[in-house]
Amino acid sequence: MEPKLVSHSTTVVTDLVLPGETNPLNNLFGGELLARMDRAASIAARRHSRRVCVTASVNHVAFNRPIPLGSVVTLEAKISRAFKSSMEVYIDVWIEDRESGIKNRANEAIYTFVAVDETGHPVEVPGIITETILEKERYEAALRRKQLSLVLAGKMNPSDATELKALFK
Repeated sequence: MEPKLVSHSTTVVTDLVLPGETNPLNNLFGGELLARMDRAASIAARRHSRRVCVTASVNHVAFNRPIPLGSVVTLEAKISRAFKSSMEVYIDVWIEDRESGIKNRANEAIYTFVAVDETGHPVEVPGIITETILEKERYEAALRRKQLSLVLAGKMNPSDATELKALFK
């Protein structure tokens, strides 16, 4: 299976925050943002694997800045690393300044998706080829995140988590 460039999975979704999607402080509901991120990440995973992909986990979400009513919000999702049948998808969330048009990073998330066949069984996915410094950093960090998750779930012996152990040497 030929590896693919990270850029081939890039998914950009731009939308407007409407009144029915906001909380009493007139900011986008966190759950609404999570749903938007899940959809963008799902498309990125499908573009990479060319298979149906299911959400396996939401590994990290940072609501760093509120997204006010009327904001133009852009989500950028791309594969940060592909494993055997799973893919880590990194999502950056940007808010566009209404007057200047400058985009500022507001939030981020990391999701894991698994590619499946018609019966719902996991299938192998292609590896990725990184091009930018950021892609390389996220690629390397993805293995540490996966090992930490496996250790915490009791599915990996901590002594086998070589990437995590390297952080403490």
